[in-house]
Amino acid sequence: MEMRSLGATGIQVSLLGLGTVKLGRNEGVKYPQGFDLPDDAAVTALLETARELGINLVDTAPAYGLSEQRLGQLLPGPRSDWVIVSKAGEYFEQGASRFDFSASAIRASVENSLRLLRTDYLDAVLLHSDGIDEAGERFLPAAEMLAGLKARGLIRAGGFSGKTVAGGNRMLPHIDILMATYNPGYTAEVPLIAAAAGQGKGVLVKKALASGHAADPAAALKAAATLPGVCSIVVGTLSPANLRANAAAVGSLA
Repeated sequence: MEMRSLGATGIQVSLLGLGTVKLGRNEGVKYPQGFDLPDDAAVTALLETARELGINLVDTAPAYGLSEQRLGQLLPGPRSDWVIVSKAGEYFEQGASRFDFSASAIRASVENSLRLLRTDYLDAVLLHSDGIDEAGERFLPAAEMLAGLKARGLIRAGGFSGKTVAGGNRMLPHIDILMATYNPGYTAEVPLIAAAAGQGKGVLVKKALASGHAADPAAALKAAATLPGVCSIVVGTLSPANLRANAAAVGSLA
């Protein structure tokens, strides 16, 4: 698996990352088909496959139900083998999302993620936008809290997972990592990705397969992998076979 530098963070990440929402949540998701949450044996098999393929980045969030807890229990091998990216600001409770970007909420969220993931540091924490990205200064106290947690050694990098170009551009001066949406059917954030890369920010791509709706997954992954500035493409799956196919797609770029 090709490894890339995550901007100026000093972190090396696999070109393909594993999204883990499906490990812990099957309500209120936008995938084409419903699914049952996997048992521990299935989660372990998936994570072992990721490790075998050279995938080191796992993406999780408090809003992903039991995902953080299950990763904390089942992630194989030494902690240093993995780059754990979590988020803060969104919570999924009783079938609905709730958002809180106050500094105190961000600190409490990160502390809880550390406990659930059974680690003393997170490689990155991204603010999990509610989509109201353009609203001026509203995310800045949260970004300042992430900077403070980074200074304390609890996280290695802070970032923003946004939903609009304007919101992403507003946050670029205050973050180390941008998570942006890109797929063949949605290219609006390409200039934002270029701007982030030009400023030395790490860029993670989400929804490269359009939440499972991509007509040609291999082509979609190759398009994301060859987009200038992209460091890692985060794709969720419960199938080791699909994970192998995704890894083969990004591994065949030459």
